[in-house]
Amino acid sequence: MVNLGDIAKATGYSKATVSRVLSGDPSFTAKESTRHRVIQVANELGYALRTSRAGVPQTIAVLENFDPSNGPQDSYFSDLRESLRERAVENMMSLAFFPTVDALIDAADEFSGFVSIGPAPIAQDDLDRLYEAFSHGVFIDINPAPALFHSVRPDLQQTVIDAIYTLREQGRQRIAFIGGDGHMMGSHVFAQDPRTVAFNEWAHLLDMPTDGYVCASGPFTVENGRSQAEALLDACTDDLPDAVLVAADPLAVGVVQVLAARGLRVPDQIAVVSIDNLQVCEYTAPTLSSYAIERSELAETALLLLSDAIVGRFMHKHHVLLSTRLVVRQSFIPVHGTTAQ
Repeated sequence: MVNLGDIAKATGYSKATVSRVLSGDPSFTAKESTRHRVIQVANELGYALRTSRAGVPQTIAVLENFDPSNGPQDSYFSDLRESLRERAVENMMSLAFFPTVDALIDAADEFSGFVSIGPAPIAQDDLDRLYEAFSHGVFIDINPAPALFHSVRPDLQQTVIDAIYTLREQGRQRIAFIGGDGHMMGSHVFAQDPRTVAFNEWAHLLDMPTDGYVCASGPFTVENGRSQAEALLDACTDDLPDAVLVAADPLAVGVVQVLAARGLRVPDQIAVVSIDNLQVCEYTAPTLSSYAIERSELAETALLLLSDAIVGRFMHKHHVLLSTRLVVRQSFIPVHGTTAQ
């Protein structure tokens, strides 16, 4: 039976150091490389860790895979970064942020694993280099390397399905969709975002009209929301939609602006439902009903995944989908309406 002395001998560290690392003593400060080595050897020797705290890194590397200067379309990721910071503090962890893959890899010896925030595509060569440098990593919001790293994402396809059924329950039959470009899954970049794919698939299954009712190209910006709303209304002059499902709040801001400029009443004539629940939803006229993506839950799940991976609890990579909830405001009040939370 493996004991602390065996692990101390195999690692070259004192028995006291090994004991405090494996007990998850939060008052014990050690280099991350020391903790990683002790946990790695303990797993290799078949020692059963007695506490989940042993796997929680004291400092975690974070790859900021987005540009916070891009405005509303990236405020979601800025919010997510703050949620990660808050959850790290609760777990007595500190964060070290890195702006590029190269910078992260250069510092790999200081960390047991990393978390990545942001949607920017990462080249396969860079993903391979990351895996050589880090055994453990979790991507939030994208899943660029399913065989190499874990991921945590909001279940956007289920959100679209939920929205369709909630709109139809209120009697909305001509539901339009406005979205944006592409999505990365593994090493593949798809022309259609998963929200667009889900809408087209379920519109077909439910025999909903789609000709002229789907506009989904370009960036997720307010300006593109305006442009696509104009195109949508021009294409449907004879049979306007009675609801518009929008893939993201920045797009929805532009949509609401165009509907107001065209003299169309929201939600009486056209209901608008969006996804993200950014703070901007509270300041549009009318205020936006939007499906909330719980940033705090994404952050907490990512940290737990990373911790469990470090202590060797998984044989395979885990890819977690989190559900969303509708925050009801003025642009759409469902049959069983609630107030904004």
